[in-house]
Amino acid sequence: MTQTLSARPPAARTAAVPSPASRGLLAGAFVAGPLFLGAGIVQGLTREGFDFTRNAISQLALGDMGWIQTVNFLLTGALLFSGAIGLRRVLRGEPGGTWGPVLIGVFGASFLAAAAFRADAGAGFPVGAPEAPPMSAHGAVHMGGGMIGYLALCAAFLVLARPLAARGHRGWALASRVAPVAVLAGFMASAASVLAFTAGAGLGLCWLAAVTARLLTEASPDKH
Repeated sequence: MTQTLSARPPAARTAAVPSPASRGLLAGAFVAGPLFLGAGIVQGLTREGFDFTRNAISQLALGDMGWIQTVNFLLTGALLFSGAIGLRRVLRGEPGGTWGPVLIGVFGASFLAAAAFRADAGAGFPVGAPEAPPMSAHGAVHMGGGMIGYLALCAAFLVLARPLAARGHRGWALASRVAPVAVLAGFMASAASVLAFTAGAGLGLCWLAAVTARLLTEASPDKH
């Protein structure tokens, strides 16, 4: 009887619901993506001269109404930092509990950098901008920061696949390992289509929201 019991495979660990404080912090990572994309879409549909097939959402920070997108960057970055802190509390001592929050924090920092260093004008936006002006120093920092941020996000998805798998969500874990491929594919296709870049970036934000929602209900007990 003892041998039979010991031979059984261990069941997936059932995580307790985290404390309200941890849930509130972690929810920042859930809200960040939909908020950023929603605000960007509304602006893109209402700003004169902006075309989603030609312009990146980052360019909305240019022009007279650009402060709205700058605030969007800042708020998104703050929410991602909140999510990183909440994730650290929820996964402390668990798989992904160290590097997952760090990588999400780096992703959040990239939004703060995007607010400080604006994208270059181009492709007719703002109205009257040349099609392909030379890249400026602040434009290069903006692009470099975004690249680092999304690479960190892709790495975070790979790391967070571990706690998802530990909780028995193998489909979610597999999707979290595949998501970086789709995000990076969109970025690689950006030279041919700005929409591909926007789709890749949007997919990353949406999958982060989905993973966060999953962990909010399946998180480890708070260690406080």
